[in-house]
Amino acid sequence: MKVLMVLTSHSELGNTGKKTGFWLEEFAAPYYIFKDAGAEVVLTSPAGGQPPLDPKSDLAEFQTEQTHRFNADAVAQYALANTVMLDSVRQEDFDTVFYPGGHGPLWDLSESQTSISLIESFERAGKPIGFVCHAPGVLRHVKAASGNPLIKGRQVTGFTNGEEADVELTDIVPFLIEDEFIALGAHYQKGPNWAPFIVEDGKLITGQNPASSEAVAKALVAQLR
Repeated sequence: MKVLMVLTSHSELGNTGKKTGFWLEEFAAPYYIFKDAGAEVVLTSPAGGQPPLDPKSDLAEFQTEQTHRFNADAVAQYALANTVMLDSVRQEDFDTVFYPGGHGPLWDLSESQTSISLIESFERAGKPIGFVCHAPGVLRHVKAASGNPLIKGRQVTGFTNGEEADVELTDIVPFLIEDEFIALGAHYQKGPNWAPFIVEDGKLITGQNPASSEAVAKALVAQLR
């Protein structure tokens, strides 16, 4: 089992002067789900090297057993500091792809033609694909073979308008996932704010928020098995 994890390279939180990036727990929990399942995991990002960490995700209140495990894991830290360039990876070399969230992907990966083409390639190959929290936003420009939006008519979830309001970034983010998905014709679903909630539509697996990251990874592993 070979898993590709795609992380953001974007660090600026709009015009706020604050930093963003990937959310630590949404990386760490799936990473160890994959590793503990015996998978080979390759980390990639648009710019390569160390992806920017959302500094809020490093606060004590957001730490979990898996983030503590990562912070004590020199091998995992080295892998994260040395992500390969996104334009160097090929779908053919992997069994699945997973995108952790954090606000960063809304700016770079959602607009990256390299990322869009990669997801389309995995989808056309019939391989499971997973996205959690803000990462489902990277699907906004992804097309199905028909030329329609990939998520049109599909069951999906992602960070809710209510959750974005809770973190007071509604007017900062480039788009709201809930609104965008509904506008694209998706059957957008959501659970209670901040509670685990995932949706499986065939091989497309999406999770609503950080609490959903482990479940998305487990669903990907289950599909591969």
